[in-house]
Amino acid sequence: MNNTRERLKTEHVNFRKSPNHENFLTMQGGLLSTFGLKFLKSYFSFLYIFMLLSGFLFNAQNGFAQPSKVFRAGAATSNITPKIGTSINGNMKDGLIKQIHDDTHARAIVLDDGKTKLAILTVDLCMIYKEELDAAKQRANEITGIPVQNMMISATHTHSGGTACSVFQSDPDKDYLKFLRERIADAVVRANNNLVPARIGWAVGNEPSQVFNRRWKMKPGKPLMNPFGTEDQVKMNPGVGNPDRLEPSGPTDPELPIISVQTPEGRPIALLANYSLHYVGGTGPGEISADYFGMFAEQMKRLLESDNKGLPPFVAMLSNGTSGNINNINWFANEAPPAMPPYSKMRQVANIIAAEAFKTYQSIQYQDWISLSSSQTEINLGVRLPNKEEIERAKGIIAKAIGPVMNTAEEIYARETMLIKDFPKQVPLIIQAFRIGDLAIAAAPCEIFVEIGLDIKAKSPFKTTFTTSLANGYNGYLPTPEHHKLGGYETWRARSSYLEVNASTKISSVIFELLQKLKKEQAK
Repeated sequence: MNNTRERLKTEHVNFRKSPNHENFLTMQGGLLSTFGLKFLKSYFSFLYIFMLLSGFLFNAQNGFAQPSKVFRAGAATSNITPKIGTSINGNMKDGLIKQIHDDTHARAIVLDDGKTKLAILTVDLCMIYKEELDAAKQRANEITGIPVQNMMISATHTHSGGTACSVFQSDPDKDYLKFLRERIADAVVRANNNLVPARIGWAVGNEPSQVFNRRWKMKPGKPLMNPFGTEDQVKMNPGVGNPDRLEPSGPTDPELPIISVQTPEGRPIALLANYSLHYVGGTGPGEISADYFGMFAEQMKRLLESDNKGLPPFVAMLSNGTSGNINNINWFANEAPPAMPPYSKMRQVANIIAAEAFKTYQSIQYQDWISLSSSQTEINLGVRLPNKEEIERAKGIIAKAIGPVMNTAEEIYARETMLIKDFPKQVPLIIQAFRIGDLAIAAAPCEIFVEIGLDIKAKSPFKTTFTTSLANGYNGYLPTPEHHKLGGYETWRARSSYLEVNASTKISSVIFELLQKLKKEQAK
């Protein structure tokens, strides 16, 4: 045995030293290059396909037959500050811009689940026409492909922004409206361009200290005369310490829902909050300001330390909830608070709301992917047109006015009567709802009363729901039928309040239909 092993070893060594060994290697290399390479390619292709099929079957068994889904988000702002010398609205008389205290913006978030994109915007305006927003949406759609019905654009209701709607004695500058259409569309486009992989979450805070119902029932005995010569049963802003005040005519909504989107690594991309507070005010004369809405956005940047180091900047935004009858003045107090310098009160409110938002932010649990959907419809509602007697009365009041600026409440509302008499019998409104996972946002183009928002929250099929006012156009105040019976400023017929008495009931009914539709689609 040992002799045989040694003989074979010797022959192998001799073969490696012989010319035949080189011929063998040459032949072997040729075979590999001709046949072996094809075999190896086929073998590894088969192995790759087998691994893919194995992975597919494994994922199918675990409910993940499709490739991993990617959720994306992007945010951006566009400056919409008007020119000095043009109109400020938000008051009974027109004002001219003398100074820019802080710039006003369109703020945008775009969300993308891989199939559906939603764009949510706030614009620092008191209100804005539906036609202008329709034009902005169309331009944004042409560039991004996002369907116009998937864009929700709302005014914050700052009373110190540029005029984008004819209300009381303010009229918009045509050049400013064109500028707004372009800049609002740009915000959508830029946010869409900034889309990156993201995660999303939400939570609901609570801040009751900054919301007060401003419509009060008063003690009987003293008539509450309105500009139309009839009597009301409630008074807006009854006066701090007024001995004739009885009680507020409705509740408040202190909730502060927030939606946060981050990169998968936790870098803040955007934050959207919603609060049912009309506005704060307290600016310098003729000064442009985004009010507490803009100050909240800046404070959230500071709190989240969002230095993105060359990346798209973090965007915070605050939409106006159902605040048609809610403001920031504590009418329960017996003494008026000390006077504050301009902007101090709005900064105080912004800091308090931001602190609650920051606290709530800490509790958010993020999801790597959620589905998105939207639903909207356009409805027609009736207009409360003046009758012949009311028109004749208005003519008489205007004839006696010194003019051309109307000064008294009677004169101002007489002028509104003459303007609204030419309105159509019905007007179109967009009613809209977005679904973000198991969260829903309802929207209507009105200054919605708080009772309506609370009712929508209570009856919504979604775990978390909030409503955005002044979205996709402007159709004035939206009181309930019960509040119409009480009267008061928010019900006085004007271009700021003209929808039919049952408008809120009809709008709420449509919102519930949209929410139910989104819920059924989610279950499929």
